[in-house]
Amino acid sequence: MTEHLLITGGAGFIGSHLADRWLAEGGAVTVLDDLSTGRVENLRAAARHPRLRFEQGSVLDRRRVRRLVEEVDLIAHLGAVVGVRRVCERPLETLRVNAGGSEVLLEAAAELGRPTLVASSSEVYGASPRLPYREEQELGYGSPEIPRWSYAASKAAAESNALAHHEASGLEVRIVRFFNTSGPRQRPNSGMVLPRMVARALAGEPLVIYGDGQQSRCFCHVRDTVEAVVRLMREPRANGKVFNVGSAREVSIEQLAELVQQRVGRKVGVERRPYAEDFGADFVDTRRRVPCLARLRDAIHFEPATPLERLVDDVCADLSASMGAPR
Repeated sequence: MTEHLLITGGAGFIGSHLADRWLAEGGAVTVLDDLSTGRVENLRAAARHPRLRFEQGSVLDRRRVRRLVEEVDLIAHLGAVVGVRRVCERPLETLRVNAGGSEVLLEAAAELGRPTLVASSSEVYGASPRLPYREEQELGYGSPEIPRWSYAASKAAAESNALAHHEASGLEVRIVRFFNTSGPRQRPNSGMVLPRMVARALAGEPLVIYGDGQQSRCFCHVRDTVEAVVRLMREPRANGKVFNVGSAREVSIEQLAELVQQRVGRKVGVERRPYAEDFGADFVDTRRRVPCLARLRDAIHFEPATPLERLVDDVCADLSASMGAPR
């Protein structure tokens, strides 16, 4: 592999792992990140490569984006406002960056003919009871009166934008809907449940569970997510299509809390909180979120390889090192 890849959001959790993988296979990487949630430390390993270039800046900067797109062969657009708490607190920023930034990026990609992978989210399925979620089904996120759904709306807009450019100009696009990706470099303050639980367990604090704890998710190791992304970028049959990317192993948040305590080796118990205490009175959660992976399997013969237990162990080891906690 010798292609030059632009990764927006490349100093973020998934983006930095993608940068590592691309560089390891001989490619060049340009990272564009405004560091609002990404961290330069995430690129510590990649920074040793002469083929890595980092630019701090916004995906809303049309001039910068066009210049960078012109210099590369293909694009992975991962730059976005992320994290439930941040989205609830900043719905306008979420829409501006996620939808508006995608339009800026896609306009440049279409004009210059650069194949583009667009990162979307399982959030676009909203609270739909139709499980497992299939790429072709109708989307069902909630009312625009609830700030929590601004993220889903922004990601759905980015998807529609990408596919519209594909139809209008023939731009090569691939859309991936990530389902609860986790792993090393995901910070507890990101709002993501697994690193938050692990950090509290390491600190000897009870794990916070919102609601009754029976809401369920399917967690996928970032290593597996990146594997799927790289394969999809190389697969011609993926052009113009949407793919769920994740694991099909479903676990309740209650079960996850038990597993975290087992793997960390500390019985710290749980603290139950109403959603309203941290997310506002109008917050709506999704009871179950399970992907159908048949389309992904058919396109790239992909199955997530990392068991949930190993994922928890990897998050624990990463946070132990960063917190200076014994393990």
